[in-house]
Amino acid sequence: MISLTTLLLFSGAALALIVTPGPDMLLIASRSATEGRSAGFASLAGILAGTYCHALAAALGLSQLFVVLPLAYDIVRFAGAAYLLYLAWKTLRGPRHVEMDPNVPAHGRIRAPLWRVFRQGLLTNVLNPKVALFVLALFPQFIDPNAGSIALQIMLLATVLNAIGLIVNGVVVLTASALRTRLAAGGRRSRLPQYILASVFAGLAVRLAITERT
Repeated sequence: MISLTTLLLFSGAALALIVTPGPDMLLIASRSATEGRSAGFASLAGILAGTYCHALAAALGLSQLFVVLPLAYDIVRFAGAAYLLYLAWKTLRGPRHVEMDPNVPAHGRIRAPLWRVFRQGLLTNVLNPKVALFVLALFPQFIDPNAGSIALQIMLLATVLNAIGLIVNGVVVLTASALRTRLAAGGRRSRLPQYILASVFAGLAVRLAITERT
């Protein structure tokens, strides 16, 4: 199995990458700021599950398709961009939110079901082929072919990556949800949360569509 020294080195590299603001952190922060802590953690859970999917694909050799078959990469990339644009459209068409004012009864608040938020986070991550390439680029540097099952080592590294991501992005969720009250409009219905979240989805879609494989 992977040595403790290797795990520590990997943890340091993972921490440096995770604390750098990126699409996942932006999505989690926007969810938390517009829909609250529960939605933020549901989105984070979906993204973490997506990381496991990419790690499993790497362990099975499926992620190599993006390296040897550029068309597969582009298909997944544009599918991901299309899905993000769909989410932006659905967000704008949704009912207006009641801002999370403490005086507004819970039954009067409109939020997306947590299972749907989780699913959106999962699909957003899975349909981003750059995450697969990231796993392919980073993980092999810390895998020892003589230390046992390669697949188990990959999943262990994914677990360490997710644990660090849970801590770092958990702080993002708590911070963004605490600042959410600044968006409150005294209990009035407002489309500001929809505009913010839809803008994030649209921006991520454009970024994914125009950013070619590196």
